[in-house]
Amino acid sequence: KWSERKVTIFTPMSDQQETGPTMRRLSQLESVVLWNRARQIKRELKQGVKKPYREVIDISWGDPQGGGIKPLSFVRQVLAACHYPQLLNSDKLPEDVRQRAERLLKECAGRSTGSYTATQGIPYIVKGISEFITRRDGGVPSFPNNIYISSGSQWSLQVPTSLILIISSFFFTGVLTPVPCYDKVNMSIRELGGVTIPYYLHEDQGWELQIEELNRALESAKGVCNPVALYVMNPGNPTGSLPQRRSSFSWLMSEFVSYKKVLAEMGPPISETVELASFHSASKGLIGECGLRGGYVELVNVDPAVMEYIYKLFSTDSCASVPGQIALNLMTHPPQPGDPSYSLYNEVIMTITQLMRVFEVLNSVPGFSCQPVEGGGFAFPRLHLPLNAIHKAKEAGMQPDEFYCVRLLEESGLLVNPGWNFEQKEGTSHFRMNIMIKEETLEGVLRRLVSFHTKFMKEFS
Repeated sequence: KWSERKVTIFTPMSDQQETGPTMRRLSQLESVVLWNRARQIKRELKQGVKKPYREVIDISWGDPQGGGIKPLSFVRQVLAACHYPQLLNSDKLPEDVRQRAERLLKECAGRSTGSYTATQGIPYIVKGISEFITRRDGGVPSFPNNIYISSGSQWSLQVPTSLILIISSFFFTGVLTPVPCYDKVNMSIRELGGVTIPYYLHEDQGWELQIEELNRALESAKGVCNPVALYVMNPGNPTGSLPQRRSSFSWLMSEFVSYKKVLAEMGPPISETVELASFHSASKGLIGECGLRGGYVELVNVDPAVMEYIYKLFSTDSCASVPGQIALNLMTHPPQPGDPSYSLYNEVIMTITQLMRVFEVLNSVPGFSCQPVEGGGFAFPRLHLPLNAIHKAKEAGMQPDEFYCVRLLEESGLLVNPGWNFEQKEGTSHFRMNIMIKEETLEGVLRRLVSFHTKFMKEFS
């Protein structure tokens, strides 16, 4: 009955939207086959089966350390000292590391990372996050009582989403979501009984969010659902883009600007009434600590009565992982110039950010077009495939980009994520690739990718 309900939610849509979500779920099942095949190929390589490559390189997920990037020494040293306090007396650790670990242990019950914490998180760390947000937004105030730490931002995303759907007076509650979009966001909304209302980002304009498109999406929802929320990603996933901010003089800013800062600058009554939930995590921050599972949500202008329910919902998880909370502290308060750990920390960070120039290589190859990667850890190149390849994919019962990705895996040992999984615009083909990997690995990936792509395009041209 639950699966029938999910299908029913989409039936009032237009023909394309009515079948679209169901078809997308089927495509995601096909992608599971793709990843299963990757595991099978890995076993075959271990058994000595001859392939044109020696290993499968999985760049389908946003996992920097899984891609070979070493963890930041500062982060791991502080964590090590927190988990094994005897290291606080060792001169093998820099002084700023020992000071930070000592400060964090003082905030843990029993001076132990194995203890429970407050539901919102360790107060000292929560306060530090609010200071980071205020600093990031140029002085726009942030308050610790509005911040909750969770075991990853994806978990905390479900709390306000579920409340939105529960308190809405309309059964078919709608959330505007971007296309393309991280697939788990849409899945979470639908599994909670909501309706996703797609709005398309303008690819040729650097994946720009256009007001006209939002208006079109709202019109499409009339008579179908009640739109109550807008979901945006900054930087974009899978696009790696930053939203462009226009002034009355039509100039563009490409640096990061938070939506909270923009909301504050709009002034009353909007700045005091529009509700905002903002998420961030240690996984997708610069420190790339996916496995430590630390994220937070800041809630702005939310009714106090609703905040009480949010507290109760977060209480069901007792508290977030303490290592994840520590990771958030280290992400929001990194070493500063003059600190013993700063030089090495800054050197590694600069190396990571330089990897975002991968789009230049892709744009030099016919059949690819890729918008600049301005943030995040992904590139989302567009495939301009020959008609013969599109027809061949149809014969195989696949979407064109999935057909391409299967061939790429089989012939080159590269595992990427087909664009179809991100609900891309009809008639386009893409794939998402993690670029937060070791530089030498990335060079090898690009060589394999360009070589395969050239042969593929020649085969089907």
